[in-house]
Amino acid sequence: MPRIAVPQGDQADPFGFAARTHAVPIVSASSAFSAAVYRESGLSLREFEGARMRTAQINGCMVCKDFRADRDAPAVFSVAGDPNRKLVTDNGPAPDEAFYAAIEDWRGAAVFSERESLAIEFAERFGTEPQVLAADEDFWARMNAAFSDGELVDLAYCTAAWVGLGRVAHVLGFDTVCLAGAAGSAAPRH
Repeated sequence: MPRIAVPQGDQADPFGFAARTHAVPIVSASSAFSAAVYRESGLSLREFEGARMRTAQINGCMVCKDFRADRDAPAVFSVAGDPNRKLVTDNGPAPDEAFYAAIEDWRGAAVFSERESLAIEFAERFGTEPQVLAADEDFWARMNAAFSDGELVDLAYCTAAWVGLGRVAHVLGFDTVCLAGAAGSAAPRH
């Protein structure tokens, strides 16, 4: 249930309504940030989706938990329907549903590579204990051994987008309506 007044005719897309009518420059900037994450990330699709899904689980965002980049990102993040625009979905094979099902209990799952596990752990700790994460030298030694500096910055900013924008969607009650099919609304939000 949206936590702002949304007219009956806009109930199917409360985010689109808010983006057109409230804090328009701020929502527009958040949309550009989200689009950049999906269009510019160099992470493998499995690393990206592992970190994104763990963030969605922590945030409680229902839409984000249902979103699958391989299935949904092309419709949401294409530019005027241009299928030739680069997306993170070009960065390797898509995860299967067993991958997504294993994320919540990732520590005991055998389906993740070392980098995928590290990306999931990073997202989890970024969302739940950022101060501890920042000071954990053993963790950063493992991250620096597995990822380049550019990949670490990429992962950090992707995770920041998912944490912030996923929490906005959940807290304002915009996550009760599937937004993946609303490509024509004001902006993407996963």
